[in-house]
Amino acid sequence: MDVKHLSAFQGFSAEKLQKHNVFQSGRFFLDVYCLSPGQAQKPHKHPMSDKVYVVLEGRCRFRIGAEEESHGPGASVFAPAGVEHGVTNDGPDNARLLVLMTPPPEHA
Repeated sequence: MDVKHLSAFQGFSAEKLQKHNVFQSGRFFLDVYCLSPGQAQKPHKHPMSDKVYVVLEGRCRFRIGAEEESHGPGASVFAPAGVEHGVTNDGPDNARLLVLMTPPPEHA
């Protein structure tokens, strides 16, 4: 049985957000994103992949299509395939997000 504890994924960098892979297969990936205050994942989209962000710690501003909202721990945010999305840690503290994508993004 492959068991990992999300509390172990804590790596932050002053340069940019850090993505830590928890699990991955040909059908999905599950990562923990670690964002220091002010760091962001710029808006982008995946034509064939759905993404879910779950806030583990901190507070982030999410952009899904034309909508923008800030959410804290426990919030789940859905970014459907083909819709532009991004996230910014606009809070004063570090933020950690659990991120699920299925299928994994296409590589050009």
